[in-house]
Amino acid sequence: MTINNDLEKLIENLPFFLQEHLNQHTSKSQLIEIVLDLGRRPEARFVSGPEYLSQKIISWQDIDYMTKRVSKFSNENRAGIERTLHRISCIRNRQFLINGLTCRVGRAVFGTISIVRDLLESEKSILILGKPGVGKTTIIREIARVLADEMEKRVIIIDTSNEIAGDSDIPHSGIGRARRMQVAKTELQHQVMIEAVENHMPEVIIIDEIGTELEVLAARTIAEKGVQLVGTTHGNCLENLIKNPPLADLIGGIQYVTLSDDEAKRRGTQKSILERKAYPAFEVIIEINEQNSWTIHEEVQNSVDLLLRGNFFVSQIRQFSLAEKIRIKSKRFQNTQTSLIKNSTNLNESSTFAQRNWISINQLKDEKALKLKSKKLIIYSYSISSNLLKEVLLKMGFKFVLTNEIKKAEVIIGLKKHLKQNFKLITMAKQRNIPIYSLNQVSFYQLSKLIQFLSL
Repeated sequence: MTINNDLEKLIENLPFFLQEHLNQHTSKSQLIEIVLDLGRRPEARFVSGPEYLSQKIISWQDIDYMTKRVSKFSNENRAGIERTLHRISCIRNRQFLINGLTCRVGRAVFGTISIVRDLLESEKSILILGKPGVGKTTIIREIARVLADEMEKRVIIIDTSNEIAGDSDIPHSGIGRARRMQVAKTELQHQVMIEAVENHMPEVIIIDEIGTELEVLAARTIAEKGVQLVGTTHGNCLENLIKNPPLADLIGGIQYVTLSDDEAKRRGTQKSILERKAYPAFEVIIEINEQNSWTIHEEVQNSVDLLLRGNFFVSQIRQFSLAEKIRIKSKRFQNTQTSLIKNSTNLNESSTFAQRNWISINQLKDEKALKLKSKKLIIYSYSISSNLLKEVLLKMGFKFVLTNEIKKAEVIIGLKKHLKQNFKLITMAKQRNIPIYSLNQVSFYQLSKLIQFLSL
């Protein structure tokens, strides 16, 4: 996992007495935001907790110094620093003068979405739920880069507050080849969403913070046109969406239905019940419980239906660590009570799907692969994401080394259309008797198949 935060560019715009302290701070890499309030001591908020940066209190001159070195504040009282992802938000007094600043550190994290790579390849629309500050924007920024660069999709980002691609006319490199459409006013976001589909022929639309009925309607319209959506909204879990009328249409909408006496008796319910009224605009939901633990609903319509009936529904818990080990397990929920499913005979149709997906990702399909697992394979990858290749090999349990030197490699793996054009690479491989394996398309499935073939 690689992090690019351009922290120096934020620090150099702070008042001088803060710059020296932050540059020497041992936890500088764990910085979340800096708070500057008039008449108070400056405060830094780290992952471990808040901390005062100085005994000196913030003056009007300090606030003025900072505001003159960032971009112009928008109607939402937000500004940025050119060619970075940092966000500067202001607090104003009754005379509209700025008397407080919140400087949030923006980070482009590469490799954070390897845990849901298979969901991206499914081409289903994905909605990400989470509390403010949990990292939803960072996640969709990385999703945009992976879809555009590694999966070669036509991706357009609807960047309302310039948080995804930075506060500049030139988008930040963290979004890769994805294109960005800026939104002049927040209330026009739904119009820009529709304009993106009508004018620019995207395969994927990325939307941050869907919150109004008009934006929900625009998202449904885009989904019905066959465009893949990746969006975020505030909420802790799927139940929050069901209980939120403006956002409920994202998961198909909820309506009261009156049953006949016979039907109510057959179901064992009351005559008036809640039911989903349409197909969800988002087919997959990811709940960001913690930064390294996500809950996945791969069949949203099933989860919603079962939740409305008060029955058990199954979702996945995916966990990962800095050691790049990913664990997936199915859990069964009912009214916030959880119990781990230990016996496959108890799984309903949804859980069977979850278990089957876990097996396809994490278990070997061929026992002959054990031969390859016993030795360390030295691989030279060409035009293939190293993160994706590492993910496949780790999940299949192989020992490997990725090298940048062809002469040390035992095998070369690359994308066919790019390998054909590199005659020098092909010549060197022939001279050293290094086998070359090519892929027509870079995907988790194609790489898995290739690794299994190598083990035969």
